[in-house]
Amino acid sequence: MSSFATQIENEDYGDQIISKVIKAGRRTYFLDVKATRGDDYFLTITESRKVSRADGSFSFDRHKIFLYKEDFAKFTEGLNEVIDFIKENKPEFFEK
Repeated sequence: MSSFATQIENEDYGDQIISKVIKAGRRTYFLDVKATRGDDYFLTITESRKVSRADGSFSFDRHKIFLYKEDFAKFTEGLNEVIDFIKENKPEFFEK
């Protein structure tokens, strides 16, 4: 196994600054702000989903996105744009 693969397994991506956990049914989202050695911040967004196997056991399927400082503004702009579109076209999705 490469050292990069080991690093990913151990999730040793940087110093943890803040973390937010969002539980949503069978999915859990983790928003983690981390710092590089140079004290730059980056965001990892992880989706973790519980998956049942045929034998009755389960595992967790995880997907991770890394968002770096140079992309924060464009990502925020794009996310706000699509959320506004959904709010306008499907406002019932945001009713509690």
